Amino acid sequence: MKRILFLCTQNACRSQMAEGIANAILGDEVKCFSAGTDPHPINPLAIRTLWEQGMDISRAYSKHVDEFTNTHFDIVVTLCADAKENCPSWPRPAKKIHFGMNDPAKAQGTEEERLQAFRQARQEIMEKLIPILQKELGL
Repeated sequence: MKRILFLCTQNACRSQMAEGIANAILGDEVKCFSAGTDPHPINPLAIRTLWEQGMDISRAYSKHVDEFTNTHFDIVVTLCADAKENCPSWPRPAKKIHFGMNDPAKAQGTEEERLQAFRQARQEIMEKLIPILQKELGL
């Protein structure tokens, strides 16, 4: 089984969304995880945005990257510059991919405008990041 770790600073939006989407799309031969360098509670709009696509991450919780330092990953994906710079070394080599994304949690405006930022992040993961991972894994 292949393993992917998604990293961002807070493990509250981007990495949680990427984990949920990748687990739903990549199939049973791939297991995805997420973590952060400074974990915070999951943003409810991340949960809601994935729910719109039939993906349930409501039981997910934020984890610190240190929880995974002894876990082998085939691919480690950083989703923000901070995570890229603070990504720890892994005991076993893993392919590192940086896929920088805007943080939807920083969106301003009405709830609908903020929700749109999360939807855009979801689409970016589904339409751009997932194909990259499929190619890397030979799927």
